[in-house]
Amino acid sequence: MVLFPRKSFAIDSIKAGESINGSNQILVSAQQKFVLGIFNPKDSIFHYLGIWYMNIPQTVVWVTNRDNLLLNSSVILAFKGGNLVLQNEREGIIWSSISSEFVKVPVAQLLDNGNLVIRESGSENYVWQSFDYPSDTLLPGMKLGWDSKTGMKWKLTSWKSLNDPSSGDFTFGMDPDGLPQFETRRGNITTYRDGPWFGSRFSRSSFFSEVEITSPQFDYNAEGAFFSYESVNNLTVIYALNAQGYFQELYWKDDANDWFSLNELPGDGCDDYGHCGNFGICTFSFIPLCDCVHGHRPKSPDDWGKHNWSGGCVIRDNRTCKNGEGFKRISNVKLPDSSWDLVNVNPSIHDCEAACLSNCSCLAYGIMELPTGGNGCITWFKKLVDIRIFPDYGQDIYVRLAASELVVIADPSESESPKRKLIVGLSVSVASLISFLIFFACFIYWRRRAEGNEVEAQEGDVESPLYDFTKIETATNYFSFSNKIGEGGFGPVYKGMLPCGQEIAVKRLAEDDKKRSLLGWKKRLDIIIGIARGLLYLHRDSRLIIIHRDLKVSNILLDNEMNPKITDFGMARMFGEDQAMTQTERVVGT
Repeated sequence: MVLFPRKSFAIDSIKAGESINGSNQILVSAQQKFVLGIFNPKDSIFHYLGIWYMNIPQTVVWVTNRDNLLLNSSVILAFKGGNLVLQNEREGIIWSSISSEFVKVPVAQLLDNGNLVIRESGSENYVWQSFDYPSDTLLPGMKLGWDSKTGMKWKLTSWKSLNDPSSGDFTFGMDPDGLPQFETRRGNITTYRDGPWFGSRFSRSSFFSEVEITSPQFDYNAEGAFFSYESVNNLTVIYALNAQGYFQELYWKDDANDWFSLNELPGDGCDDYGHCGNFGICTFSFIPLCDCVHGHRPKSPDDWGKHNWSGGCVIRDNRTCKNGEGFKRISNVKLPDSSWDLVNVNPSIHDCEAACLSNCSCLAYGIMELPTGGNGCITWFKKLVDIRIFPDYGQDIYVRLAASELVVIADPSESESPKRKLIVGLSVSVASLISFLIFFACFIYWRRRAEGNEVEAQEGDVESPLYDFTKIETATNYFSFSNKIGEGGFGPVYKGMLPCGQEIAVKRLAEDDKKRSLLGWKKRLDIIIGIARGLLYLHRDSRLIIIHRDLKVSNILLDNEMNPKITDFGMARMFGEDQAMTQTERVVGT
C-alpha cells in the first residue's frame, strides 16, 4: 500500500530556473499516463521521489532515493549545474541525476511511456533518462542487459518489502560472463537461471507466458546484449521483481481493477538454481526429481535417498584422456551454467566433437547459432550444473563419457558393430513381444470383466473422451489471449476447435499466490483438523457404511466461517450394515 497525496499543480516538464515543490506539485505526462512526485508508503515515516501510473492505483514503477531516506515531503526538485537534483534545507542534496554531457539549457520531461528524460532545450537527444536506472519494474521500452561501450548495466532490484522501496535482497538481470542468460541473485548467490541465449532463443523457453501480449526484442553483439519489449493490443504489461525474488509477467485487467500474473519465475522446484547439484539433471515430471548425468552416480546415496540432492553426482569411471572416450546426446534440456568457448564459424557436429575430444578438460559441448550468422560450439570445462529436462522443447547437449560407459549405451546416430546390432535387435524384438502379450492379456481380462458385470446400458450413455495437453494447446492456439472467453474462480477459460470441427471450452487451472497470506497457519490447521474429523465420521462414526472413493480437494468446501464440509458424493455409495457390495447402472462422477 502506497499513499499518494493530492497535488494542486501538474505539468509534464521543468526547465532550468524552474522547480517543483514536493509537498504539493507533480509532473504528469502529456497524455496523463504517468506521474512523478513524492509518495509515502503505508506504515512508513519516509518519503520517496518516484514515478507511478496515474490511473492504476498503488503501482510505483520507479524510485530515485531508494536508500537515501527522506523524512518529509518538504523538498525541491530543480536543476543545479546541469543536473536534476532533489534537495531540502535539512539534508541538502538527497538525489542527483549524473550526466557526463553538459547542457546549457536543460529540460526534464516525463514521457507517456514512464521515462523521465533530460535533454537540451530544442533537442530530442537525451543526456540522461530514468530508463537507464531501473528499480523493480521493467516497462515497455526499458532494457535488461549491458553495453560495454557505454558501461551501462540494466538490472532490476527488488523492494525490501511490500511497503519499503529501499533496495531489497534480490536482483534480476543478464549475466555478462559467457553467453547471455537471465538470472536472479540474492546478494552474490544465484537463485534462478533462465538458460543461455542459443542464437535465436533462450535455452529455457518459458521466460515468456504462452499468452502473446508482448513483442520481445533481443540484441546481442560484440558490444553487449539487451532484452526489451513492447506490449501489443494496447494492453498494460509490465515485468516486475517482487520482494520474495520472483520475476513476474503482469498485465492490468480493467474489469477486475487489479494486476493479473501470467508467468512467475522460478516456477517449480527444478527452477531453483543447482537443485540437483553438480552433474545432476532435474525433471519435474519425474519422481524423484533428480537423476545423474550419464556416466555419473550420486555423491552421497544416503542423502539422495532422503531427497537431499544438493551434493550432486560424481563420475562413475575415472576416464583417461584420449583413450576411446565418446559422447552421449541428451535432448530437450536447459543447458548447464558453466564456462563456454566458441570454436569456429560454421562447424559440423563432428568438428565440435573433435574440438572437445582434443581438450582433456572438456566435459560436454553444444551447438549454437552465432549472432553474425552460422554456427559455433559451446564447450563446458569445470562442471555441469543446473540442468533440467523439458517434456517437449529445449536443446541438445553432448556429454563426454569414458569408453567403459559407451559400451552400455547404444547411440542410434553412430555406426554399430554387427554383433551390437544383433543384440539390440533381439532386445527390441523380445521387448515388443512381451509388451504385446501383456496388452493381449489385459484386453482379455477387461473384456471378460465387462461381460461379467452385465450392467444394462442406458440410452444416451455419456462418453468422456480423453485428450492430451498437446492437442488442447493446438485447439486453443496455445491458450492465445484472443481465444480467452472468460475467467472463473479457478482460472481463465479459452475457446478452441478440435480437428474434427467440434468447438470446446477449456478451463486452465491457476493459482493466485496473492491469496496465500489470507489464511494464517492456525486457520489452516483448523481446516485440516476439520477435514480429518469429517473423514473419521465417514469411516467410523456414520450409521451407514459410506465408500466415498476418489475424494478430491475440490470436494472440500468452506462455509463463511471457514469450516470444512465434505460434499459431492456422486461417486459414493451407502451400504447397510448387512451389505457387503452394491451395484450402480448409471454414469457417476465427482
